[in-house]
Amino acid sequence: MKRITLLGATGSIGCSTADVMLRHPDKFSAYALVGHRNVNKMVELAGKLQPEWVVMTDAAAAAEISAQLPAGVKVENSMDAAIALASAPQVDMVMAAMVGSAGLPATLAAVEAGKRVGLANKECLVTAGRLFMDAAARSGAEVTPVDSEHAAVHQCMQGHDRDSVTRVILTASGGPFRDRDPATLHAVTPAEAVAHPNWDMGAKISIDSATMINKALELIEARWLFSLSPEKLSAIIHPQSIVHAMVEYCDGSVLAQLAMPDMRMPIAYAMQAEPRLASGINWLDLTQTESLSFQAVDHARFPAMRLVQDVLAGEDSLSIAFNAANEVANAAFRNGRIGFMQIVTTVEQVLARVENVPVGSLDEVWLHDGHARTLADEVIAT
Repeated sequence: MKRITLLGATGSIGCSTADVMLRHPDKFSAYALVGHRNVNKMVELAGKLQPEWVVMTDAAAAAEISAQLPAGVKVENSMDAAIALASAPQVDMVMAAMVGSAGLPATLAAVEAGKRVGLANKECLVTAGRLFMDAAARSGAEVTPVDSEHAAVHQCMQGHDRDSVTRVILTASGGPFRDRDPATLHAVTPAEAVAHPNWDMGAKISIDSATMINKALELIEARWLFSLSPEKLSAIIHPQSIVHAMVEYCDGSVLAQLAMPDMRMPIAYAMQAEPRLASGINWLDLTQTESLSFQAVDHARFPAMRLVQDVLAGEDSLSIAFNAANEVANAAFRNGRIGFMQIVTTVEQVLARVENVPVGSLDEVWLHDGHARTLADEVIAT
């Protein structure tokens, strides 16, 4: 039985992971559940999964939850505890589902400890891809992607020579604004941006999908996950979210992975690829699907996809700045401080002001990350 530490347990990926675990109680048990301050959801999950540990990184939430947990469950309240429980010898697998760069230290600790890591945290590879994958190579950690697109690429590459890949094509739903006149996007409200047509995600990720910064981050991830040069990475709009990715080979063949849009499928694949696990998702019936359509990405509507080409062609510091500036701008939009289209323009202005240099340590990652956040705050304030 695999013992799992679930980072970001109370988020959408964490809850979907719990659902898969509960379908296979003979295969998985919870060692630790890590959350921030959603006490009610953590109490619910702890009751179902019966972990040995619960970590709430918000101290007030940890104090509140301690009396509500099942008997015998131990409580901690620091990121240091999350790091320790992600790398503990008792743990077989870590599901890394924390949102944002806050999830990097605990996930990197799991990789350095040689764990199997289900990676649902984009920022780990976007901000520290080189460090992360180098650490995995040294420790023997198995990094399995949880994003539906990367899980699809992973499946399409199994049994094939990596050097024969000519192109990886990630699909994107296009979010709620895929058909909206770009001239009207300045008036978008946070409520509109969060209303994703296909996926049930948190506010930050939903807005990233609406700007397609989410897809831009996935291209950066794919570069590190699959050791691909930037010119082999691309994206295409696919409104139905049935085809999750395609891999093109030098003989002209293109392999695609299809499934209903439900995150439990890639989560189950990350947890155990062979033999496959029942995930609980609905079966795909192509006879009931009117069409599968595709369209090119419009850079006027989604300028982030133009911007990421420069990031992919540059050094590590640009990816760090891209992610950090977006986190600041995304929050500023949600709080009503800037307009929707200013998210990407803020990121672009920050990129124009940062160094284009490689990064060799986690301390350097935080240095570039902090500098980009400061610049983003300055841009927003002007």
